[in-house]
Amino acid sequence: MTSFASSHEGPYRTDGPPADVTEWRRCRLVEAGFPLLLATDLARTSSVDVHELLRLVDRGCPPDLAARILAPLGASA
Repeated sequence: MTSFASSHEGPYRTDGPPADVTEWRRCRLVEAGFPLLLATDLARTSSVDVHELLRLVDRGCPPDLAARILAPLGASA
């Protein structure tokens, strides 16, 4: 039997993607620099486009501002 060592690049990196979509969304947001509580809230909100959040942050937008920009209409700030 052969065993393979797994290499972890960060706290959420594993050999494969998380099986749960919400967990996948939260992990991507935390890796992009979102605070854990904000990432958790955003990951649970299906109307928030995580890919757009990540694009904004990649362009230099602070995570808190990116979340406000893409907040669903009617959401409290």
